[in-house]
Amino acid sequence: MRLLTEIGLVFTRQTTLSLRSPAWIIIGLVQPVLYLALFGPLLGAVAEVASFPAGDSWQVFVPGLLVMQSLFSAAFVGFGVIAEQRNGVLERMRVTPVSRLALLLGRVFRDILVLLAQSLVLLAAAFAFGLRAPVPGMLIGLGLIVLLGTGVSSLSYALALRLGDENALAPIVNSVTMPVLLLSGVLLPLSFAPAWLSGIASVNPFLYVVEATREAFLSDYTAQALMLGTAVAAGFAALGLFAGTRAFQRQVT
Repeated sequence: MRLLTEIGLVFTRQTTLSLRSPAWIIIGLVQPVLYLALFGPLLGAVAEVASFPAGDSWQVFVPGLLVMQSLFSAAFVGFGVIAEQRNGVLERMRVTPVSRLALLLGRVFRDILVLLAQSLVLLAAAFAFGLRAPVPGMLIGLGLIVLLGTGVSSLSYALALRLGDENALAPIVNSVTMPVLLLSGVLLPLSFAPAWLSGIASVNPFLYVVEATREAFLSDYTAQALMLGTAVAAGFAALGLFAGTRAFQRQVT
């Protein structure tokens, strides 16, 4: 009970701070719609070349965008904790009895709330463009995105606390996110890739989450890819939470 109370306090504070400066939230809400508008018109032709049914092209494209949104939305949250560290907020927390896990989870829950809002806007826009997917499949997809976002957000905080400098964090995040996205098949399934590229992509956990989300959107709830992707997303979230908690314990002790 005490842990939940502490998480709620941190979550409320972080959410309030975000609402006071909503520019990044608004940009994050608009960005996925722009992807749909700019890439959507290409889907018909791409579907013919890639040999998957045109009617299923949105079920292939939108899950990739959801994973892309998860990565971009959560990977940069570490910049906020660096500012708190510089302004002495974390230093003042040293004298409080608040759990270090609560310090992490309160922030992560705020990040997940923002990510879910962005994802729902993306899905609403996708339906306007022509997406037709079952509600259970979309809910499963959102669950996978939550797990993935939890891991990315936690690792972003861990890395930010480790580096303590935006100038060091920015190039690392930028240099990691793009290869991860390209090797996860967010725009097209990597089943169309040459063997050497598929081999490199096989070590990318985001690839399995993308494939799992696509299976969910296609109503194939018993697919092996869905089970594997769920396990990978859960493991990634657990790894991120472990690293993030350790980072807060080292910095706020």
